[in-house]
Amino acid sequence: MQVDFKKFELLDWLKDLEDENVLNEIKAIKDRNEEFDFDKEWENGLTGEEFKAEMRKRINEYPWKK
Repeated sequence: MQVDFKKFELLDWLKDLEDENVLNEIKAIKDRNEEFDFDKEWENGLTGEEFKAEMRKRINEYPWKK
């Protein structure tokens, strides 16, 4: 399917859309289209030790059969 056809199909559908919840979801998708800042995400990331501790915690919470 070509991009132009997809756009036309969506615009045609949006024109008649009345559901406010769906419109809010579409707006949220539009608003989250921001540039990814790797350096900022790196600063907010986990250290190696924090990551290992989190993974151990998650693994130990699995419903293992004993």
